Amino acid sequence: MSNCQIKIVDNIKNIVFDFGGVIVDVSRTQAVKRFEEIGVDRADELLGVYKQDGIFLALEEGTLSRENFYAELRKPAGKNHITDEQIDYGWFGFILPIVQGRIDFLLELRKKYKLYLLSNTNPIIMGWARSSRFSPAGKPLDDYFDKLYLSYQLGVIKPDKRIFEKMIEDSGMNPAETLFVDDGQANIEAAAKLGFKTCRPKEGEDYRIFFNDKEATYW
Repeated sequence: MSNCQIKIVDNIKNIVFDFGGVIVDVSRTQAVKRFEEIGVDRADELLGVYKQDGIFLALEEGTLSRENFYAELRKPAGKNHITDEQIDYGWFGFILPIVQGRIDFLLELRKKYKLYLLSNTNPIIMGWARSSRFSPAGKPLDDYFDKLYLSYQLGVIKPDKRIFEKMIEDSGMNPAETLFVDDGQANIEAAAKLGFKTCRPKEGEDYRIFFNDKEATYW
């Protein structure tokens, strides 16, 4: 059974979703392979599923712009040949094919709950996700949520409690009335400490199991 803090909750008004590993499937292995293909050194050390390192982390924290990230990545000798498109190709190695039914289900949830996204991400991935190229239906990510809270815009990443506090303050949500769905254990623990109800899908598990399992009501 998936790691879900609770089985029955009657007062949920909001649901906060993670992006990679929950809304969309991700592959760190594919991303590392692509960055190595274009000549990025230490890609395996710098890229993580839940948190990045070095200039990759700076991009997600918003301390490094997209343009400056491109420039920093090319700084090592012999890397000037790497194009912007190749770098984007590396990042999109994280993203596996979109499952339309999984994101359509968000629209059903929005009929009853306020939906938010809280993601450690960067402007390269979000430039695609917030466009009509995101879904097979031609809808951007924004169409599926009441609001997106993105690490590079907020200047802090999960599991730092400050990113949760900024979301709480801006949205006015009550953590006790909010379900937080994330595949990172450290993020789940940070949210629980702030009073959120939490559910953690297993790797590769569809989050809809928490809402469709007729034998066990999870919230």
